[in-house]
Amino acid sequence: MSALVEVILPVFLVIAAGYVTVWRGLFTGQVVDALMNFTQSFAIPVLLFRAISRLDLAASYDPALLISFYTGSATGFTVALLGARYLFKRPWPDSVAIGFGGLFSNLVLLSLPITERAYGVDALGPNFVLISLHAPFCYTIGVTAMEFAKSEGIGLGQTLMSVARAMLRNPLVIGISAGFAVNLSGLPVPGVVNDAVDLLAGAALPAALFGLGGVLVRYSPEGDMKIVALVAATSLILHPAVTFTLGNLLSLSPGQLRSAVISASMAPGVNTYVFANMYGVGKRVAATLVLVATGMSILSVWIWLAILERAVG
Repeated sequence: MSALVEVILPVFLVIAAGYVTVWRGLFTGQVVDALMNFTQSFAIPVLLFRAISRLDLAASYDPALLISFYTGSATGFTVALLGARYLFKRPWPDSVAIGFGGLFSNLVLLSLPITERAYGVDALGPNFVLISLHAPFCYTIGVTAMEFAKSEGIGLGQTLMSVARAMLRNPLVIGISAGFAVNLSGLPVPGVVNDAVDLLAGAALPAALFGLGGVLVRYSPEGDMKIVALVAATSLILHPAVTFTLGNLLSLSPGQLRSAVISASMAPGVNTYVFANMYGVGKRVAATLVLVATGMSILSVWIWLAILERAVG
């Protein structure tokens, strides 16, 4: 019970505060959009820059960590995709968009604050490793599958190039890339710049969590709840279960296993809806999934924290 009260509930209370504030009309949608623009375009990229620039890259990028997490991610995508297609008879493009919900976890806005509250800021190294590869991995799989499903339009190659260009302009990717540049070059960062980076990074997660709550007001629970339940189960149960099993088989360190499993147990991020909206399919299910699974993750994350406590202490 202490993990629920001390680790998880404070994070979701900040999200709830943002939700209630917008729901009651104290903040407008434009204010929330501005807040999320600040966090996603400035504060979070700076947070990622700081983390990557200070990582011990040789020690952090462990293939076993990546295999454990991303095998679970791909498994969630496959199960959600095939379930939508064969259990619920959805068209292939809809099924790919729905499957994306089993693929893309909310690693930044949920995984970071929960891992930090549970194990401290020094435990976040593996989280940042997973974040640095998350968008390229998920969007490459999602776009490839969607183009095969649609078999029309501008074609896979051009679509992948378009997505690659968009990712290279993405502030989060820019922050990660800048962090790698500083880390690999060994360039010293002036103390005054470091202090400014620390100030801006410190604002990232609280503001982003509050803004996430405000954004969730837009996603009314009106999709097919049976499909939503299936995808939520793949995201909150199957993905972390695969990651936990592989992490033990591949002998991840306790810190790596904690970060990998907690990251895997996160609800689908808002990018799930962004992907569905990009192709104009499965939007209602994706929007409902983001809202419902985020609420359900209060309980599921608590359970996974308890499993990790028993497994690795």
